[in-house]
Amino acid sequence: MAHKSILTESRDIERAVTLINLGARLQVLESETDLSYERLLRLYKEVAGKSPSKGQLPFSTDWFLTWQPNIHASLFANIHEYLAKSSAMDDIDTVIKAYQLYVEQMKASEIEPLLTFTRAWRMVKFVDNHMLTMTKCCDCGGHFITEPYEISRNFVCGLCNPPARAGKGQGAGSLKLH
Repeated sequence: MAHKSILTESRDIERAVTLINLGARLQVLESETDLSYERLLRLYKEVAGKSPSKGQLPFSTDWFLTWQPNIHASLFANIHEYLAKSSAMDDIDTVIKAYQLYVEQMKASEIEPLLTFTRAWRMVKFVDNHMLTMTKCCDCGGHFITEPYEISRNFVCGLCNPPARAGKGQGAGSLKLH
């Protein structure tokens, strides 16, 4: 049996604490650290002060393609892509930093973040597995999360062509369109 490095274990614990504080589900912690389920469960309860949520992780790509979630997901995806190209961080650390910057941007704009950390992490996995992609809007030039078979030549984003009821609600994450 190979001996586990104390430094590696320390980094895993630190990473797990960061993930818990960002609201990551236990399945994300299991996937992104080498800590045992039992240790992660104890750590989660200690850090969060409660047991982790139960149930499956979101698996459908549909949520990311609806109007308002798409805008939030696309903002996160652009931040993530920039960090992935311009820094030498581990994949999960890039997701963490991109999510922190996304939340910071939402708070600065006085908009409630719609994207949870677990959804952001899952979206990165969807993009990595070619289940989602980024497509350039032919009007504004921004890059938005789309299905891989979206016809990019005539793609118009939800900001340039919002649905009829867009911006009418006052729900979480709603954008102030004037």
